[in-house]
Amino acid sequence: MPRSTPPAGVAATAWPSATASVDEIAAPPDLPISAAEIGAEPMPPLAPPEPPYQLATGGDPDSVTNATLQLRSEYGDLWTRIRQGFILDDLDTPLVKKAEEWYAARPEYVARMVDRSRRYLYHIVVEVEKRGMPLEIALLPMIESAYNPMAYSRSRASGIWQFIPSTGKLFGMKQNWWFDERRNVISATDGALDYLQKLHAEFGDWYLALAAYNWGEGSVRRAIAANQKRGKPTDYLSLKMPAETRNYLPKLQAVKNIVSDPERFELTLADMPDAPYFTVVRTKKKMDVKVAAELAEMPLEEFLSLNPEHNRPVIAGADEATLLLPYDKAELFAAKLDLTDQPMVTWQAYKFRAGETLQQVASRFNMPLETLRTVNGIGPRAKVPVGHALLVPSQAPSDATVASLQNAVFTTVPSGRSFYHRVRKGETLASIAARYDVSTQDIKGWNAGLAAKLAPGQRLHIVSDAGPVRAKKSKRGRKTQAASAKPAAGKSSGRVKPTSAPAGRARAAHR
Repeated sequence: MPRSTPPAGVAATAWPSATASVDEIAAPPDLPISAAEIGAEPMPPLAPPEPPYQLATGGDPDSVTNATLQLRSEYGDLWTRIRQGFILDDLDTPLVKKAEEWYAARPEYVARMVDRSRRYLYHIVVEVEKRGMPLEIALLPMIESAYNPMAYSRSRASGIWQFIPSTGKLFGMKQNWWFDERRNVISATDGALDYLQKLHAEFGDWYLALAAYNWGEGSVRRAIAANQKRGKPTDYLSLKMPAETRNYLPKLQAVKNIVSDPERFELTLADMPDAPYFTVVRTKKKMDVKVAAELAEMPLEEFLSLNPEHNRPVIAGADEATLLLPYDKAELFAAKLDLTDQPMVTWQAYKFRAGETLQQVASRFNMPLETLRTVNGIGPRAKVPVGHALLVPSQAPSDATVASLQNAVFTTVPSGRSFYHRVRKGETLASIAARYDVSTQDIKGWNAGLAAKLAPGQRLHIVSDAGPVRAKKSKRGRKTQAASAKPAAGKSSGRVKPTSAPAGRARAAHR
C-alpha cells in the first residue's frame, strides 16, 4: 500500500517480488503400485520433419537481434502436437486416480495453469522434440510450478522448472543482484532438458530419470543399490522412495490423461495455437523495465511474465540483455529502440551513510520504505552496512544515472545474523564465502579495505542466514552437511547437485 506519492518511474507499490508461490496441490496418499502395471520403455520417436521458417525482422541488427520463428501447421493446434509426442507407457494406479480427482475438482486451477503455460509451452515442445525426448516432459512444469515463472519454494527452488541456486549455476543459469536466469524460460528449459538427458543416460529409463529429477540421482542410485543387494528388481515401481517422489509420476500421468481427453474429466483446455508466442531480442542498452514494456506497447505485468528473471526495475547487470517479446511486438520494439538515443534509466546508485536509516533514505527520494526494501532485496530485519550501494530513483534519465549504476557494486543484504569469522590456515575469500552461502563481494562490502590475501587469525565480519557449514555425524556415523547450511528440503531431499548424494530440487513450490 502506498505511503507517499512516488516520483515518475517508481511504482507506488513494491517492485514485483521475485518470490511468489503457486496454488498448492495436495499429495495423494502413498498407495502401493505393482510392478506389472508399468510396461517397458518404447523406442524414441523419429525426428520431426523440418518446419518452414518465418523471420521476425526489423531494427538495427547490431542493436537488436530477433530469433528465427518456427511456424508449423500440420498439427492443427499445440495440444494435438503434444498428444502425438506421448511415448511413455501409461501408469494406471490408485495414485493416478487420486491426482485425476484432485485436478478434476479444481477447474479454475487447471484453467489458470493452462493460461500461464500458453506463453512458454510452444518453446518447450520445440526444444523437447529437437532432443527426441518424450513430450510428456513438456508437461512437467505443470507438476513443478503450475507454470508459474515466479514460483519459489522454501528450499529456494525457483522458476517453472524449480532449480535451486547451486544446480542452476551448474547448468549455466547465472544468478546475480540484477537477474536470476532460473526464471528465464529459455535458460531454465535448456538446463532442465540437459539434466533430464543426463539422468536418462545414467539410468536408461525415463521413469527413473524423472524420479531422480524430483528426488536426486544420488538417492535413486542408492535405492537401486539397496534393491540389488537384496536381489530385488530395480525398476521405478520396485524402489523404496519418499511419498513425494512416489506421487510425482502419478501426478504427471494425471495431467497427461487430462491433456489426452479433457472431456473425460469434464474439463476444458483453452485453445493453444501451434505457433510461437515469443521471440528473442537482444540489446546492449540499459533501460527501465517499465520503459522496455512501453517500447513494446505491452502491459508491465505481461512484459514481466515473459521476462521474470529481472530482480530490479532496471534491465542491467550484463553486457547484453536478452528479452522475450511476443513475436508480433518484436519489430515494433526494435524500431522504437533504434529511434531512441536518450538514456532510458530513471534509477541511480546511492551509498548508505553513517547514522542514516532506510526510512530517511526512502523519504529523501520520495518513495515508500517498502518499495526501497523490495527493490534492493532488503529484508525487514536486515541491517544495511555503511557504504552499501542502494538503488534509488533519480529525477530524470541521464548519462550520469547510467554511469552511477555501472560504477557501483550492488550486493544483497542478508537478513540473517551478524557475526565474526576467524580466518584459518588455507582458507580463501572464496572458500569462506561458500561456507556462509554469500558472495566474495558481500564479504568485501562488510569488511572495508580487505586485502586480496587473507591472513590466518584475521577476523571477518559476516552477515548470513545460513550460518557456518560444519560437518556433523549422522545416525549412521557418516559425515553430512549441517542442516542449517543447506536449503530446506520440505518433504524430500531436494535437487542440490546432480553429482552429490541426496540431491534434487526439494519440494516444488506449488505442492
